[in-house]
Order: sequence, then C-alpha cells, then structure tokens
Amino acid sequence: MNYRTGNCSAENCWRGRLPMMSSRLVLGWMLCCALLLAGCPMNPANQAGEGAVKTADGKTLTPVEITLNWFPEAEHGGFYAALVNGYFEEEGLAVTIKPGGPDIPVVQYVAAGQTQFGVDNADKLLLVRAQEADAVAVLAPLQDSPRCIMVQAESGIKTFDELAAKPKFTLAMNPGQPFAMYLQKKLDLSKVTVVPYGGSLVPFLTEKDFGTQAYNFSEPFNARKQNANPVNLMVSDLGFNPYTSLLITSRELIEKNPELVQKVVRASLKGWRKYLDDPHGTNTYINSLNKEMGMDILDFGVETLKPLCEPARLPAGQLGKMDPAEWTKLSQQLVEMGALEASQSAPEKAYTTQFFEAATKPEK
Repeated sequence: MNYRTGNCSAENCWRGRLPMMSSRLVLGWMLCCALLLAGCPMNPANQAGEGAVKTADGKTLTPVEITLNWFPEAEHGGFYAALVNGYFEEEGLAVTIKPGGPDIPVVQYVAAGQTQFGVDNADKLLLVRAQEADAVAVLAPLQDSPRCIMVQAESGIKTFDELAAKPKFTLAMNPGQPFAMYLQKKLDLSKVTVVPYGGSLVPFLTEKDFGTQAYNFSEPFNARKQNANPVNLMVSDLGFNPYTSLLITSRELIEKNPELVQKVVRASLKGWRKYLDDPHGTNTYINSLNKEMGMDILDFGVETLKPLCEPARLPAGQLGKMDPAEWTKLSQQLVEMGALEASQSAPEKAYTTQFFEAATKPEK
C-alpha cells in the first residue's frame, strides 16, 4: 500500500470527520478533550428541571439540549422531525438542537455534562469511552452505516476485491479512522495509492481511477449533479457496520433523571418514524438551517436513509433498536485493528436498551 502525504483542513474534511492521524493520536486527542471538559460543570440552565420555559399558552417545559455531530442534514432528520412536529413539546420538553461541526467533540461534551444529549457514531463512542468518558447510547436510528467508498462506474470496479486488484488506483481516505483501518486489514491494498481525504470532489470527477470515502446519502448525489456516474462500495458489506447517528447521553443523567431520558427517546422515536414516512416539512426546516442542504439532496438523503434505518433483517416496529451482538462485534473489531486496547473494551457499558424497550412496549 502506498501513501502520499497531504493536509486535510477541518474545513475541507467535512466528511472525514477527523483529520488523518494514527489511532494513538486520535485517542490522545480524545483524552485531551475529555480532561479539559471534565472540570467544566454543566451550565445550570441546561440541567434537567432548571430554567423552565413557559409557552404562550402557559405550559411549563423542561429545557433540553441535543448537540449534533455535524451540520444539520438528513442523518439528523428524525430528531428535527420530533422538534418540528411538536413531539418533544408533547413530552413537556423545550428542546434545542445545536449543530455540530468538525471541531465539536460531542461524546466528550455529553460525558462532561456540557450538553445533555448528543448524536454520534458507535465506533467514536467506544473509542472515547476508553478514555473514561462515560457516555451511553440510548437509541440507534440507523442500523446500517452510510459509509462507503465511491468509485467511478467507468473504472469497472464493482467490488472491494476489484478495487484492491486495480493497478494504479488512487483511494482518498483518512487512514486513522476506524473504517479505513478496517479496510486496510481486510484488503490487500498494496497496489493502491492511498492519499489523504481532502473533502473535494474534484479529483473524483476528473480521474477515472480515483475513489473516495463518502456517505451514500450525500457525496454520490453531488457527483451525479456534476455528470459523474458513481458506484458506492458499502463498507458495511465488508463487515464493519457501526451504528450511526446514535442518540447518546451521560450515565449520570440516566441515573439521576431516567424520566427525562425516557421522554427524549420516546419523542425521538416518533420523530424518526415521521421523518421516514413524511419528511417534507422537516426537510424544509433543515434547509432553512443549512442552505447547503437543498431540498433535492435532502429528499435524496431520506430515501437513501430508509433502508439503512429499517433494513430487511430488522423486525417491524423495531426502528431504533440496538443489538448487543453488534456492539460486541464492533468492539472486537476495534481491538483487532489496534484502535482499542482489549483492557479498555467494555461494550456492554456503552449502551442501554431500557428506554427503547419502554418506548416500544405495547400498551395493555
């Protein structure tokens, strides 16, 4: 496997999520964030039950904050649907959804009490938890990861094995990220030149034998708009499939105010159901918050998300469910690829299904 060096700024790595670095540097960065945040108590206005909000009709609502892992887009649609359609308010909550970005350490914020809830991915959660950040997943809207490697149809590549066997092929990805580490262990990429992911579609659009990391609900749409013919090689098909857009909170909040957590989970589940069935109003709202997300890409996004949220293997009525076996498998993969020490692996503590089960329990 060949590497070319290069720079990947926070501005440009909008789908890389982390700049290119080794797993040890990633964990070191996460630890620094956790240590810095550990001494910062939660703003009293954000604590459950304090700073109550009065509505125009006299109702008293509890303020709640949810911090996203990225700027508003389709992968957050269910949470926005719960806001737009009043499901949070029905639970007595005044929810603020804060956009994220490349420099927002969501899991650390949640663990340190800087925000009550956050949205992030399962692999990130396990890595940050290894640095004693006690954040816990309570809902998994996306069962399958949207992570893919996008290639040109003209390259003739239809599988990862064909990619690995392609001479003079260039692949743009951040090797320090878990999915990339997994690909490097799973595939023989000795014939492939790996370059840092730069966040731009230009190389992909101009070079036939060029592939790039992507999310299947975003970059492929933009590539098609520029007359490209992309093919998505889903990383989940190789076996690396972390839950995406997890709703997470702190263990402290679970222990001190489980009723609040239950309300947020219940409303979020309703929001995701609404978004998948009737997304237009929510997409209009997301577009008002993030003009880079036009209605066309948002509509494409939700259609692409549907099979990720409710794959054929998922029983009816189980949207948002987490499988303990999937957490164990992911943790083992992170250990095997050297991203996580075996002594730090405790996947059973990274999630709880109690709130999902209560929210979906049939009424007697």
